[in-house]
Amino acid sequence: MEPFLAVIVPLAVMIGCAVRSVKIITQGNEALVERLGKYHCTLEPGLRFINPLIDTVVLEDTIAERVLEIKPQQAITKDKVALTVDAIVYWRVMDLEKAYYNVEDIEEALTNLILTTLRSEIGILELEETFASRKKINKALLKELDDDTERWGVKVTRVEVQEIKPAASVQEAMDLQRAADYKKQAAILEAEGTVESMKRLSDAIQSHPNSREVMQFLVAQRYVDASQKLGESNNAKIIFMGSEPLTQSVAELIGDSGSGSPHAGGQNRSVPADGPKNGSS
Repeated sequence: MEPFLAVIVPLAVMIGCAVRSVKIITQGNEALVERLGKYHCTLEPGLRFINPLIDTVVLEDTIAERVLEIKPQQAITKDKVALTVDAIVYWRVMDLEKAYYNVEDIEEALTNLILTTLRSEIGILELEETFASRKKINKALLKELDDDTERWGVKVTRVEVQEIKPAASVQEAMDLQRAADYKKQAAILEAEGTVESMKRLSDAIQSHPNSREVMQFLVAQRYVDASQKLGESNNAKIIFMGSEPLTQSVAELIGDSGSGSPHAGGQNRSVPADGPKNGSS
């Protein structure tokens, strides 16, 4: 029995060591090996062997691209406006040894660095610039992060600022200002349209053979419409005017005093009160 155990025990130990010495690293991963407590080597994907008596695999991690979501955070613009901003960061481990030994928690370190850099970039822009400079912010963030993360063996491949949102009070003020601008622009366009319409109407009336009658009709129509609107108003006081002042004003506007036609509002010829002078036929 003893000779049998003397053979089996060493054989079992050898088999166990052989099994422990074999490591299979999955595609897209890498593994760190320490020998007697010190970094020894990095295992790449595939079938690998280590010395199980003195070597230890301390980490196996992916080297594929990862996504880090930055939740909405407070930031202050150059013109002292508070807003919230969030972002998506794409990154990957380029040197697993540095990522493991040079920083305690790589994702937490990345998050803190991204927040600091993001707030810094927002702080040099005014509020209006932040909405129009999203690509500029992304580019600046990518450069800063890529430079700062090199010592961690990490590369930031892409940064996307998703939403820049001012505080509710600031957003309300911006909406009111935008509405005022739209209203002003509409008033300008309406005024320009009114001037153009009046010009076209004037040209059309002047070319019409009965321009005086057309003008009288249009003025009278507007007068009636205005009177009706005043009558429908609870707070309005209606003052009725005769049509003679309107007709007289129309005649003056179309300037037909020299036409000589009684229908056109020309000057009436009058006979002196003492009759025709002597010698007239």
